[in-house]
Amino acid sequence: MTTTLHRPGPGHEDGRPAAADRLLVRRPGPQELRPERTHRRRRTLEISLAVAVPLLLVLLWQLAADRSWIDDRIYPAPSTILADGWDRALAGDLWPDVWATLQRVLAGYAIGTVTGYLLGLLMGSLHLVRAALEPLLDALYVVPKLALLPVFLNMFGLGEGPQVALVAATVFFFVWISTMAAVLSIPSGHRDAGQVFGASPWQMFRHVLLPASLPAVLVGARIAAGVAVLVIVASEQIAATDGLGHLIFDSRALFQNDVMFVGIVCVAVLGVLFSELVRLAGRYLTPWAPRDRGRAQS
Repeated sequence: MTTTLHRPGPGHEDGRPAAADRLLVRRPGPQELRPERTHRRRRTLEISLAVAVPLLLVLLWQLAADRSWIDDRIYPAPSTILADGWDRALAGDLWPDVWATLQRVLAGYAIGTVTGYLLGLLMGSLHLVRAALEPLLDALYVVPKLALLPVFLNMFGLGEGPQVALVAATVFFFVWISTMAAVLSIPSGHRDAGQVFGASPWQMFRHVLLPASLPAVLVGARIAAGVAVLVIVASEQIAATDGLGHLIFDSRALFQNDVMFVGIVCVAVLGVLFSELVRLAGRYLTPWAPRDRGRAQS
C-alpha cells in the first residue's frame, strides 16, 4: 500500500504543495503482514478454479445429454462414460490396455530422454560436434514423427519395437533442443571460474554444467512427457493390437462411443499424471530453481 504525504513548505502560488514536498510512504499490505495467510488464500482460489472449470463443463455436458440438446448416442453423458469405465475396470478389461500404453511410454521416454540429454550436452559443449550434427538433426526434427512409423516397422517388425522407437524419437528432439540451448546459455564466467580453480571435466560437468542447465532441461522433459502420450496413442491407432489408442480407434469403428470416451478420459488422466510426475521430479532435482505456476518460493 502506497500513501502520499505532504510536507509543509512554500508550495506553488495556487496553494498546492510542490513536487519536492511530496513523500511516498510504502505501508506493508496484507501480503507482507500475513504472508502465510495470503498464500493459503491464493492457493485455495487457484485450486478452486482448477476444479470448478472442468466440473462446470462436465455438468453442462451432462445437462445437454439429459435434455437431448446433443445426441447421446454420439456424445454419451458423463454418467454413462463413468459407469462404463467403472464396469470395465472391475471386469479387468481396461487395465491391459492402460498397462500396454504405459509400458511403451515409459520405455520410449527413458530412451529418448537419456540419448537427447547426452547428445545435447555434447553438442552444447563442443562446437565442432554441433557444427557437424545440427543441420542433420534440424532436418529430421521437422519431419512428422508419425511419418517415421513405417520406417520403424521395417526396422523392428510388428510388436513393441516400432511403438517404443517412435516415442523415443519424439522425446529425443525435445530433450536434445532444450539441453543444447541450456548449455549454450550458461554464462562464460561460470566456465571460466571452473577453469581457474582447475576443475576436471567431470567436476566441470558436476558443479557447473549440470546445475546451470538442469532447470531448462527439465522444462523440455516435461513438455516431452505430454507429447509422448499423444504420439503413442496415435501410433497405437495405426499399428497396434492393444493399448488405449487401439481401444479408442476400435470402439469408434464398432460405434461403441461410450467405450471410446472411456479411452479418451484414460489418456487424459495418464498424460496429466505423467506430466505432473516429471514436474515433481524436477522440483526435487532442482530445489534452487524458481517454482512454476505462480507458487511462492521458499
